[in-house]
Amino acid sequence: MVDETQTWADRPATERSPREDRPPARARHRQWRGRREAAPHSSGPGPNSGEGCYAALDLGTNNCRLLIARPTANGFRVVDAFSRIVRLGEGLICSGRLSEAAMTRAVDALGVCAGKIRNRHIAGARLIATEACRSAANGAEFIQRVEDETGLKLEIVERETEARLAAAGCTPLVDPYSDGAVLFDIGGGSTEVVWLDRVETCDGGPPTAVIRAWVSVPLGVVTVAERHGGVKVTRDDFEAMVNEFTPHLEGFVKAVGPHNCGRLHLLGTSGTVTTIAGVHLDLPRYDRSQVDGTWLGAEQVRVVVDRLIAMPFSERAANPCIGVERADLVLAGCAILESVRRAFPCDRLRVADRGLREGILVELMRADGVWRDRAVPEARSST
Repeated sequence: MVDETQTWADRPATERSPREDRPPARARHRQWRGRREAAPHSSGPGPNSGEGCYAALDLGTNNCRLLIARPTANGFRVVDAFSRIVRLGEGLICSGRLSEAAMTRAVDALGVCAGKIRNRHIAGARLIATEACRSAANGAEFIQRVEDETGLKLEIVERETEARLAAAGCTPLVDPYSDGAVLFDIGGGSTEVVWLDRVETCDGGPPTAVIRAWVSVPLGVVTVAERHGGVKVTRDDFEAMVNEFTPHLEGFVKAVGPHNCGRLHLLGTSGTVTTIAGVHLDLPRYDRSQVDGTWLGAEQVRVVVDRLIAMPFSERAANPCIGVERADLVLAGCAILESVRRAFPCDRLRVADRGLREGILVELMRADGVWRDRAVPEARSST
């Protein structure tokens, strides 16, 4: 479990940096059509009650994560959080099903989340499940088991929704002086890559994502590591991982069209990029406050990735920013990152320790008008 209590959106985007055996499904890429779906949320006090919290839960292929937050003047403050590696998708690539052991681990973690949600005055919540439950033959059966055993009603979301939520959570970190950003979210079972235009603010809250195109690749750190191995990884093994992922980006690159990478930057949200930042900063233990929003140059990323490839498994496991539970997955994530970097050779990468859950919270709060309602009294008082 991790403590993630913080004020969200408190790091301005204007901070600048110096220039420095199942065959995989096909990736989906398309131009963004602006579709918006209603975000289901639980009943509770209205947005003006001043007391309600909002909850966002993301059950992925590798992790179970929860955030509970209260709105602030222009963002929100996290009041409770939970994160646990459950590896729900372990073995899925071979069997096509969620295993009993993996489901039990996930249900145990979700039980903790249910307790945290029950202990708060919740105005709205969205609880989502992603690639593992989307692709597993027994995904719907597992969702029913979760409701029966924990009382939580999880929603299996489409890949487009996943891409949109990641974008909504990360837009405060897009450099407004750039021509936009290529956002990538490396998950356990899938990877979403999103072309973000310059951000816009439509109310007093966080900026709204402006999405030009997106792609969802059904490959993530768990699936790639299970296919290629993650304990002993040679340079040839690493290149094989990169080469498996790269073709899935070709249609997306064509959809984006001509672009100047010198005017863009990469924006990464995943354990992979936060790990790379932590290793680069040589942190004695992972510290979100030092990682979220930090900039890395292309050469700095290359040096860290080369260092990780050269590390034996035992050294990766002992690194405080990796740990035993992720030591066999980090190089698969680096390979996915390398594929994105080769497709979009930008000079700068901004690291985001935020993503789907923050995007859920933004959408729930924006739908309830919490920032619009707060902005009106402030505007009146200034006149």
